[in-house]
Amino acid sequence: MTAPRVGWLFAYDWDAQARAAMQAAGAARFDTAGFDLFSFPSNAALIGFDLERMAERQARRARRRDWQGVLSHHEQFGALAAALVAERAGLPGTSPESILAAQHKLHARRVLDQVAPEANLRFAPLQAEYGEPIPEGIDYPSYVKPVKAAFSVLARRVESRAELQRHTRFGRRELWVIRHLVEPFERVCRARLPQAGPSHRMLLEEPVLPQVAQYNLDGWVFDGQVHALGVVDAVMMPGTQAFMRWEVPSRLDAAVQVRALDVARRFLGAIGFRHGFFNMEFFHDASTDRLSVIEFNPRMASQFGDLYRRVLGADAHAMALAMALGRDPRSVPRDAPGAGAAASLVYRTLEGETPPAPPSAWQRHAFARDFPDGLVFSFPKHGHALARDYKWTGSHRYGIVHLGGHDRADLRERAERASALLGWPAPYRDHAATATAPAALTDSPLPYGAS
Repeated sequence: MTAPRVGWLFAYDWDAQARAAMQAAGAARFDTAGFDLFSFPSNAALIGFDLERMAERQARRARRRDWQGVLSHHEQFGALAAALVAERAGLPGTSPESILAAQHKLHARRVLDQVAPEANLRFAPLQAEYGEPIPEGIDYPSYVKPVKAAFSVLARRVESRAELQRHTRFGRRELWVIRHLVEPFERVCRARLPQAGPSHRMLLEEPVLPQVAQYNLDGWVFDGQVHALGVVDAVMMPGTQAFMRWEVPSRLDAAVQVRALDVARRFLGAIGFRHGFFNMEFFHDASTDRLSVIEFNPRMASQFGDLYRRVLGADAHAMALAMALGRDPRSVPRDAPGAGAAASLVYRTLEGETPPAPPSAWQRHAFARDFPDGLVFSFPKHGHALARDYKWTGSHRYGIVHLGGHDRADLRERAERASALLGWPAPYRDHAATATAPAALTDSPLPYGAS
């Protein structure tokens, strides 16, 4: 039987690896399109980029090449582009309006206020254009973020009016990048979801204490039914909002995971998201038992797919492919788990620190030899790009490693050895605070596919 032909938009990093593996296994033949926002000259395509024009071109290609499905797990452009292509080409997918509703952070807050107010944070639009004087009367501290962005860009806790003013002042180069990142979304949103309002603005939110734990609920919606894949724990660099690693399995109490899934079900139903993977970022304050949503991402969190495959034996990328072909993702066979614990280890420097050198060819060879199950990604930046990272996110992510272990203790020992081999400091700066924490899973996760 000939493998189905599928369009995959903006497939890089984890998606590129998954695509290559599935194509080699004969699961599908993929046609690709899109560009890499983080590498030159690929990202030069941002100049003049238009989502509607891209969608129309790819829909014509879909008809010409007889695509059976289209998918993307790319937050900035891909998820919306795939929905537009599916709509035009008559392929399985969710509505573009549901993607817009989730990605427009101010609109999403308003929807959440209607359907799950107990899980919402206090919020308000910032009534100022970029660089304009900040209005009086704002309560500080406050958390500010763009209405449309990805990768925590320009999201920051601010302690005063002066700090907020500095944070929203940009040079010409920065403004060019910001506007070109947001304008493709804005054009589609004006036409398809005008009630959301402008996307070229900032949003103020109630700040959450730094010690409050953060999580990700991953799942999918098929035929309108919401299902859970699992929960990933976020571990932050102490005293910052910068992610240091993500871990599976989760330590979060199973009852709280069930509540998170219920919030997701209400929100996704309200925006009409009926077909696709989703990722819900949320806080849970153990001292008050308060669960509060950070944001909804209407696509798979590709970075976590490998973690679930290691610990649950569930191949999220294969499940997403099945859904793109109109098939129930629960029909995808599960493999035997290869690890009891897994982590996505994030290597980053804070402002004022010098990033270490990327691993040499010898170091990469040694890593592959000693950690054949591992994945390593390097994201070196210099000059304006590095300075922009520090201003926009407060840190620079220069590398990521994925590893598994028999348990949390074994995982950590392997992570420290791998880090030393690469010449990068192991992302376990929380060691002193958690030295007495149990290494094994403390709470039961949601059942796979819970709905």
